[in-house]
Amino acid sequence: MIRFSKKGIRSRTVSISVAGRKVKLLILTPPEAPQGAPGVLWIHGGGYMTGMKEMAFMGRAADLVRNHGAVVISVGYHLSFRYPYPTALNECYEALRYMKAHAAELGINPNQLMVGGESAGGGLTAAVCMLARDKKEVNVAFQMPLYPMIDNFDTESSRNNHAKIWNTRRNHQAWYMYLRKDAKKEVSPYAAPARQTDYRNLQPCYTFVCTAEPFLDETLAYVENLKKAGVEAQADVYEGMYHAFDMMEPDHPTSQEAIRKFNESFAYAKGHFFSENE
Repeated sequence: MIRFSKKGIRSRTVSISVAGRKVKLLILTPPEAPQGAPGVLWIHGGGYMTGMKEMAFMGRAADLVRNHGAVVISVGYHLSFRYPYPTALNECYEALRYMKAHAAELGINPNQLMVGGESAGGGLTAAVCMLARDKKEVNVAFQMPLYPMIDNFDTESSRNNHAKIWNTRRNHQAWYMYLRKDAKKEVSPYAAPARQTDYRNLQPCYTFVCTAEPFLDETLAYVENLKKAGVEAQADVYEGMYHAFDMMEPDHPTSQEAIRKFNESFAYAKGHFFSENE
């Protein structure tokens, strides 16, 4: 059963302007005023074409606030059925810049800015982190692209996949909606992060994924490429589960294990990963 609980979390909404469009940011904080907290930009899933910023209450973003005292900013980016790439990427990146600029008033440690998200939000997480590295305007300390949608080409796990929640048919539809005529072309790694060829100086990474998941192979390839470039990265793999299992069945024993290890990994990151911002 999906939970959408606001218990133990304070929330408010602000707006920023990106290319003349209003983008709403949902800011989640612990009940007590945070001081020097990790700041996490959280990006919702939905295949780039559906979803909403309030999904932060359903999944792992809420854990970060309740269990670790983090400040989370969830981005209400414009969806691809009307606004294809690069709209969502640009809006999420501007939200990251907002988090850096307003770190003091939000009670965030400016040297501990992080990015995370599920599914398409995981794909945008990877893309935002790559863009931040290349632009050198914001230094990101840690990334959490959970079962990320990052490869616009079929892999062994995404080809002929008929699992529930997400499968080959939905994946093809979503990529065509996001990239339009370029859906099966060699695009920028900002559009499909699996197209990246230089993983050096990217941020330490934690993710998890499952074996029935279309994104299994691309997730593991991403983590392996980070490791080859000398970046600390880890992926936990869960047998037999399906896309977004931790949100769809949070009480399942495997979901409980995934949630526990996610929280352990974030606790480690909170104590070990910092990246200085001026």
